[in-house]
Amino acid sequence: MNPARFWQGRERYTVFDSAYGDGSRTAALIEAWRQDPERPKRLHVVALAEGQLPGFHRIPQPDSGLTLDLLNAPLDTALAQLAARIDFAWLHGLRGPNTGFARALARLAAVDARLAFDWLEQEQVAALMAQGFVFEKGGARFASRKPRPVLPEVPARQAIVIGAGLAGCAAAERLCARGWDVTLVERHAAPANEASGNLAGIFMPLLSKDDNIPTRLTRAAYLYALRYWETLGGIGKAIEGAACGVMQLARDAQHAAASRAIAAGKRYPRAFAEWLEAEQASAALGLPAPDGAWLFRQGGWARSGSVCEAMLAACGERLTRRFGVGSVTLERAGDEWEVRNEGGTIARAATVVLAAGAASTEIAQAARLPLSALRGQVTHLDAATLPQLPFVLCREAYLTPAAKGIACAGATYDLDADPRLRAASQQENLERLQALVSDPAAGEGAPLRGRVGFRCVAPDRLPLVGGLPDFESAGSTERLRDVPRHPGVFSLLGYASRGLIWAPLCAELLAARLENEPLPLEAALVDALDPARFVLRARRSIRTPATFAPD
Repeated sequence: MNPARFWQGRERYTVFDSAYGDGSRTAALIEAWRQDPERPKRLHVVALAEGQLPGFHRIPQPDSGLTLDLLNAPLDTALAQLAARIDFAWLHGLRGPNTGFARALARLAAVDARLAFDWLEQEQVAALMAQGFVFEKGGARFASRKPRPVLPEVPARQAIVIGAGLAGCAAAERLCARGWDVTLVERHAAPANEASGNLAGIFMPLLSKDDNIPTRLTRAAYLYALRYWETLGGIGKAIEGAACGVMQLARDAQHAAASRAIAAGKRYPRAFAEWLEAEQASAALGLPAPDGAWLFRQGGWARSGSVCEAMLAACGERLTRRFGVGSVTLERAGDEWEVRNEGGTIARAATVVLAAGAASTEIAQAARLPLSALRGQVTHLDAATLPQLPFVLCREAYLTPAAKGIACAGATYDLDADPRLRAASQQENLERLQALVSDPAAGEGAPLRGRVGFRCVAPDRLPLVGGLPDFESAGSTERLRDVPRHPGVFSLLGYASRGLIWAPLCAELLAARLENEPLPLEAALVDALDPARFVLRARRSIRTPATFAPD
């Protein structure tokens, strides 16, 4: 059974394959799609692939009408965590007693979805039939009479994005790539003037023994960003920076022991993460690494502003820039939203994406989001006065290799709103730098040079991706899906110190949701990023009585 027999006349078509193998079947399917004049406008291929790191991996494609997701998870788990409407499924090698996949596959199956397989046990056939699959010559089709959940209508492909930092520029590019017309609104006269304006942002994965939600999100985002940047021209080419690697020094012997345990348990590919003992790490770095270090060979640094510029260039003529507009408000006008400043209406559309960091809370509809602005001062140093690094070096702080004669060290985490450079913050950066390079004189006497930016941070340090909740109308809501939203308003906020790598995948997630496409992250992570989580947490905290210690 061939998917191409069934996709004619369809706007989009999603194929699930339980065994990616060497990729030849997927490659043949994509080629058939490209050659078919009656092909669907968009083809989505979701396949289980054992050779990937755990989790979901969206692989950017040169054709904007094509999406490829590789999932490394057991079949039952993958289907349970997948958000998609499957039109065709290939099942391979399902020998054995497993029948748990049948219910999950039925949940995802579109009306009249087709099923092909090379082998099914009798129990598996019975389980699929019980879920509404009818077996015919050469395969099966989904014929359940149970009502399918209605997908939300895809909005008119016009959007306003507020904020032209990493979050907003990524949103604009991902929407434009899908044929949307985007108006990008920015208070400053140019993009990347606030948190995204540093000379060097660091990109590297996050590791943990329990592979928790921040670790899984950061891994997926990091790997997606590496591939995505290549579509924009590449780090060190169209994007200013270097994929020189990042070395993360262990803080102490206890941290080194925990890192060894992670390395032994996870067995990451060498290119992704490699634990080096003290002698190896010191030799690679050319400086002391007394407790060992992680080496992330694919990591490095990039100037965030150049990433923004590359994303905006990729938008082409579908992008309209409205820069230098100052503070704005958002007001409902019929079925649309108007973005206004003191001069009047700037833009109007049914879909709005808030991506202006902590400044987004100045807009009334987002005022109750629990976002903070954390001050970060970066110190710019004459690179000739410092050790010449082969990698970005980090621990509690970071130091970049020389670029145009400047090395960047930082950054502080301050709770105040002072935008000016100050000597106390520079001294803090220098002390951490000296500990990094094991030289108490490094940077001593350097002039006060650098930059202050403000990170947008949520209480749980995770981004906010999804429909903007209406706190005032939430009532007694208990579930994320039941939280009322401001219609057509979405958020890409709370990127903290990881905007460089979180921005592309979060924008892709939001764009996929708007288009009813398969989502590029497992459902547990999608829910963890939903801004409505704070509505539920606020309600729970109200219900939980305070406790008091006796005098």
